[in-house]
Amino acid sequence: MKLSDFEALSFDCYGTLIDWESGIYHALAPLLVRTGVDPARPGGGGQSHAGMGLSRSAVEVSRDEVLQAFARLESRQQEKTPEMTYPDLLAEVHAQLAVEWDVANEPAEDAAFGASIAEWPAFPDTVEALRYLKQHFRLIILSNVDRASFQATNQRLGVAFDAIYTAQDIGSYKPDRRNFGYLLDRMKEQGVPKQKLLHVAQSLFHDHVPANALGLASAWIDRRHDAGGGGATSPVATDVRYDFRFTSLGALAEAHRTG
Repeated sequence: MKLSDFEALSFDCYGTLIDWESGIYHALAPLLVRTGVDPARPGGGGQSHAGMGLSRSAVEVSRDEVLQAFARLESRQQEKTPEMTYPDLLAEVHAQLAVEWDVANEPAEDAAFGASIAEWPAFPDTVEALRYLKQHFRLIILSNVDRASFQATNQRLGVAFDAIYTAQDIGSYKPDRRNFGYLLDRMKEQGVPKQKLLHVAQSLFHDHVPANALGLASAWIDRRHDAGGGGATSPVATDVRYDFRFTSLGALAEAHRTG
């Protein structure tokens, strides 16, 4: 199997093209400060707090502990309220974090966290890689956000996508298989058979597990290759298959370029 075997690339956006972990952590800074954590500290501190049951006396926690707490609550809320738009879901998760970390909930902070998606930065390699890949493939977005949030993000990505499918369009959040069934149905309507579509994503949990289930080829962009752990992505409880592995989108583009 070669990258040139495919006609279209479908992308997860947040975590793959957009550095959502940095965006999430930065947007949680006001809440973290109120717990007594210094989010500006390199690495976010190092003291372990089992289960992230923070209190006002918790001065140091790691960045990954914060992200793991977010991942746990986010995936639970997505399963519970698949119809909720992503900014509203983020606001709800923010409120739950305040309760879990034993600080007063601030509705304005909840809303600001939900609106922070537009500020999340692209990875340094994303724009150049997408511009190269646009010359050779149809580019599709399959994202867990809403249309308005992705429209704001799209300005950071530097290309016009051939199709954009969001959780708001589909009515469910990845890893629900319906999202991938929706993608495959839309691609078939556009003349792209499943065997000519490659799904490109960082999250094993949100993307590669359901892609496996539907027999869709996938490329893992292992953004956390030098960090370990799942970060803001829930862990997977099963073996996961992928057809390609790269540590960045730029590496995928280079692999296609060199052939």
